[in-house]
Parts: sequence; C-alpha cells; structure tokens
Amino acid sequence: MKRLLALTIVLLAGFSANAGKIVTDSLYSHILKASVKYNVYLPDGFEESSKTYSVVYLLHGLGGNYTDWAKKASAKAIADELIGTGEAVEMIIVMPNAGGADRHNVWNGYFNMPGWNYEDFFFQEFVPAVEGKYRGIGDKGHRAVMGLSMGGGGSTVYCQRHPDMFSSCYAMSAWLDYETGQVGESDQVKDKLYYVCQSVREHSALDFLDNADEATLEKLRTVKWFIDCGDDDFLVALSFQLHMKMKAAKVKSEFRVRNGVHNWEYWHGSLRLALPFASRNFDK
Repeated sequence: MKRLLALTIVLLAGFSANAGKIVTDSLYSHILKASVKYNVYLPDGFEESSKTYSVVYLLHGLGGNYTDWAKKASAKAIADELIGTGEAVEMIIVMPNAGGADRHNVWNGYFNMPGWNYEDFFFQEFVPAVEGKYRGIGDKGHRAVMGLSMGGGGSTVYCQRHPDMFSSCYAMSAWLDYETGQVGESDQVKDKLYYVCQSVREHSALDFLDNADEATLEKLRTVKWFIDCGDDDFLVALSFQLHMKMKAAKVKSEFRVRNGVHNWEYWHGSLRLALPFASRNFDK
C-alpha cells in the first residue's frame, strides 16, 4: 500500500510538473474588420524559455467558438498528460474563433463568403501574427491543423488548398460537403447560416479530389492525413467517401471508425489520438 501511494504521488508530481496553461488573446483583422478572439495552450516553461515550438491549429464546429475545446474537451488536461508522458511533443495549440451559437445572425465558417473572408484572414493575418507572438517555428514541418465537424472540414480543405503549410491534418467527424437540409435548417432564407452551408458546398473536399490533377495530388501526398468519425455519426458517409477517393488517388490516409456519434464524448477521445498523430509527423 505504501509503495502504491508513493507511486501515485510520483505520477501526480510528474503531471503537475508538466502543467501548461491556456491564455485568451485577440487579434484585430483588417480583412474581417473585426476583432477575433482565440485561446492558446502554452506548454510548461513557455514563459521562462526562449524556445520555438511546433504549432497545432485546433478548429471548432458550427455554432461553437474558441472556448469549446478548453471547456468541453479538457484540451489543457489532455495536452498536459500527453506531453508529460512523452506521447506528444511540446507544442502550442491555437484555438481560433470562427463562429457563434446564433448561426442565423453570427458568421460561422472557415472559408471565404460574402462579407466574411475568413480563409484570407486565417492565412494572411492570423497565422503570421500568432506564430510571431507565441514563438511558433513557422514552417510546414512544424505546423498541423485539426478540428471537429465544420472545423474538420475546414482542416481538410485548408490542407488541400494549402498543402505547403501543414505537415498533417486530423479530421474529426468532418463536414466535407453540403446537401440541402443536412444541418436541419431551411435553405430558403439567405442569412448567415445559408452562406456557411453554401461555402461548404463550394469548397467540397470530395469535389476537390475529383478535380485534382496529378501535380496537385503529388502535393497532397506531402501531408499526413487522419480521418476519424463515429459509426453512428450522421456525417460518417462523407468520411468514408473522402478516404476512398484519397485511396483511389494514391493519397495515403489513416481512417478510423470508432463507436460513437456527433458529440463531445467522441471528440474528447479524438483529441487524445490527434495530438500524438501531429507530433509523430512534425519534423524532428
């Protein structure tokens, strides 16, 4: 019993010694003409060191916001644990805002659409500013992107359209294309939800593969891909189609269908797989 207690204390001390923190920051975007909030996970010792770090961009879903991963998936505790055990490298994890709960009246989405050029903002303003401020290494070999649902689709399309920017992509329950009524809303009113749905259709990750030439496919092969979706998720067929299209195009991807639905219990488990995956594929 004494030995077990001593071991427990040692393990807890080890995790405590590897405790990072999440800070909230914001950036004014001249492209969006708005201030964009974001959370950043900083590993233990960040403030005392001058090291540069690999960067993971962790994207939320439709109707969510930049706080979701910290509040609903325990991102800090998972990162602390994985870094502490050596399953993940020290990294900064950036969780940008790209939406809000009122989907009809608040902009959601990671793509350019009328009045909301988020993709331009992300690559032209956000990535350079955040990596400069938080000492990101700032190259393809030390940058990864991942996300859930809308963020899973955003991650996939970002890597398709900017394969020179990311070493890996981990797509969780990804919203990869849009069909009428898919998110349970009417398509008749051209409000902000209408535009995000149309942007997903226009930026279909499935169509991208159908239309890609060999030079484009060769660039996609420089990215490590992981597709992860629950067996009872309403979007699982899209993940399967993406994997099969990538397989046919000889773009290697990992594909996992685990027990689960489109919810935070599933994505909590996904994050435990995603951070080590990104770590394994960073340049050493």
